[in-house]
Amino acid sequence: MSHHDFDFLFDGKWRIHNRRLRERLAGCTEWIEFESTYFARPIWGGAAHMDEYEALDTPIGEIHGMTLRLYDEKSGQWAIYWGNRNTGRLDSPMYGSWKDGHGEFYNQEPFNGRMIYVRFLWFHESEDTARWEQAFSDDGGKTWETNWIMEKERVR
Repeated sequence: MSHHDFDFLFDGKWRIHNRRLRERLAGCTEWIEFESTYFARPIWGGAAHMDEYEALDTPIGEIHGMTLRLYDEKSGQWAIYWGNRNTGRLDSPMYGSWKDGHGEFYNQEPFNGRMIYVRFLWFHESEDTARWEQAFSDDGGKTWETNWIMEKERVR
């Protein structure tokens, strides 16, 4: 665990194949698929990162997002903030860390009038591939519904 955990994202632009559940926490099994692009860069000497995400042609409309990641040396954990142009704000942060090429990050967020748990999983698969997954739990973390998967491939 270090402020270098996400450094693999910095060299170039990424092409992403997205799979996202049409409805979340509703028993839905229909996935929508679309393509997007992604570019990340370090700030503050690598102790923080910013990225830009853009999906222009999706069944749910355009998505323009950004992520801010801040590393806390004392705790060895990352705080990950997501924001998108539609809301004009940063969401509450996800907290977690990396171990053996796998990152786990958690928080609680409001969803349809109630608080749920949210989990991000990161997998650094190779120099040019990575995978990100988002899952929701409405039963306190006993079960998880994966609702968004991004397969990332570096564009050289």
